[in-house]
Amino acid sequence: MKKYYLSNKSKSNFCVDYSKELNPEQYEVVMHHGGPMLILAGAGTGKTRTIIYRVARLIDTGTKPDNILLITFTNKAANDMMKKAEDLMKKYIYGLWGGTFHHIANIILRKHAQLIGYKEGFSILDKEDSKELLDSCLDELTGKKTLMPKGNVLCEISSLLKNKLVPLEDLILQRYSHFINAIDEIRDVLKIYEKKKRRLNLMDFDDLLFNWKRLLLEHEKIRNYYSDKFEHVLVDEYQDTNKIQAEIVDLICFQHRNITAVGDDAQSIYSFRGAEFENILRFPERYPDVKIFNLTINYRSTPEILNLANKSIINNVKQFQKKLQSVKSSGEPPYLVRVNDIIQQAEFVAQRILELNEDNIPLNEIAILYRSHYQSMELQMELQSRGIPFEVRSGLKFFEQAHIKDILSFLRIITNPYDELSWKRVLKLIPGIGKKTVSKLWDNMIKSNNPIDCIFELDYIIQQKAIKGFSSFLNLLNQLREVNMPSDAIELVLRNGYEDHLYNHYPDAEDRLEDIMQMLRYSKRYDSLEKFTSDLSLQSASGFDIEDDENGDKDYVILSTVHQAKGLEWDVVFIIGLNDGKFPSEKSLRNNFEEEERRLFYVAITRARKNLYLCCPESDNNGGFKFQKQSRFLKELPDYLYEELIVERDRELR
Repeated sequence: MKKYYLSNKSKSNFCVDYSKELNPEQYEVVMHHGGPMLILAGAGTGKTRTIIYRVARLIDTGTKPDNILLITFTNKAANDMMKKAEDLMKKYIYGLWGGTFHHIANIILRKHAQLIGYKEGFSILDKEDSKELLDSCLDELTGKKTLMPKGNVLCEISSLLKNKLVPLEDLILQRYSHFINAIDEIRDVLKIYEKKKRRLNLMDFDDLLFNWKRLLLEHEKIRNYYSDKFEHVLVDEYQDTNKIQAEIVDLICFQHRNITAVGDDAQSIYSFRGAEFENILRFPERYPDVKIFNLTINYRSTPEILNLANKSIINNVKQFQKKLQSVKSSGEPPYLVRVNDIIQQAEFVAQRILELNEDNIPLNEIAILYRSHYQSMELQMELQSRGIPFEVRSGLKFFEQAHIKDILSFLRIITNPYDELSWKRVLKLIPGIGKKTVSKLWDNMIKSNNPIDCIFELDYIIQQKAIKGFSSFLNLLNQLREVNMPSDAIELVLRNGYEDHLYNHYPDAEDRLEDIMQMLRYSKRYDSLEKFTSDLSLQSASGFDIEDDENGDKDYVILSTVHQAKGLEWDVVFIIGLNDGKFPSEKSLRNNFEEEERRLFYVAITRARKNLYLCCPESDNNGGFKFQKQSRFLKELPDYLYEELIVERDRELR
């Protein structure tokens, strides 16, 4: 008789050895059977890797790829994840659905748009198209008020209305109070816009989501079909979803309920774009049987940096508490850098960058982060003067921005009345005046001995629709001719229509206004308009080319807002301007967004791998001493978590 022995060894038929390639936290997520899952993935904890292995595991266990929907916030991220899943499984994965909400919406609406009143082959408007169409709708409006938002701003209002699903009145009160007296006119323009799009068989970017949700709500068979089809739905960066996106996810998951929401409540920082922090916070309320997983093993930062981050974010009340743990060996402590003012802050950062670079740290492994773009002005000037190459990720370099160039152009025509480029720039800002009229004006002005005197005699060239604006411009010119202090001149330009111009034309008018105010504060150092404009012109013109290093990689320091830096990392990070009213910003404190600002600070800290410098100027010393309070986020930190540096004018650190 033969005996048959049962082995206690098991041979896996899986394509991947999950237990070997994942840490215990990641493994638990990947191997979970299904149902509602909330993955709270801390910074640097391998979130993307976990999603990729989860997709592979689902396919490994028999789920067909075309029954899986992977939603990300960029199509590139989805494509990268799907490619890595194929590499992992060593086979081509056919049929997997992946992409942004808008990408998936477009695919579905192409098949079913006729059910909600569209013709086959609808066109999608990009932002520029939407702006132009809204401007044309604005032209059709009769009896409109003088102060009305232009296409750019109307575009953002329309977008937020659809994504946040709030009444127009509430949105204007909360975010566009400048137009509080034009609510009825704004509503009328948006109605014209919606009618035109429907008549022309057009959808804008936000219509894709709005109509996808409408399709699911109004057509039960379609809703049932896609809810049945998508057995598993994985949503990356769930903390950044807005209200309509979360509702769409709920609609397509109602049958199988295999929803995997991956995100980090501690990194929810995009409410200004319409993201709803409550989506991730209240996920367990919508799915009471949810299984919550924490990814806390951090592969990016040293223990010292993570200790600081953990101690900061713990002060938030609304959160899922977790504590990041580093796998790296101990490193240098974070440094709290006390400087006298923002000029000394720029000097310290520039000098320290040169020292780090001498210690073989590449410039492109160094980042300077700030809450708002305007805080980089003095820094850009200092880096430029020292020949340190840098790239601004938060927008254009300070003096290349349209609104800064506009203000400087007003000042330049006073100091140099023959400056053709500046004249043409400011004349185009007058409502109702176009290129042809500007050319006619300049052709006459250049023939005269004094262009400023001449322009007062050229009102006969101006069309009736522009007379009022032209008259206001001449009044401003008269006032500018009487001042010599650059700060007075900038204030005059703002008060005489330019501030209204910003709000009318730009969705980010407050940020642009803050840039100008920073330039105004800086201008108080000068008592001569000519000296100020010439110095700033030199700064603007003294750019340099970024040279490639020997490996072909561009070597430059990164300057960025924290919002733009999310998802990125560097060996060395400087966080500047850590003062109450700056970081956290005054506006956020006024609107009770302190907790989101603390999350923003947390994101900034966790960008650093090895070295972190927290810079706190004691004054905003632009044309006079103004004491600044240390950021409350610094005051919350126990002093044993950092080492303090005090910077002196001789640049010795003690």
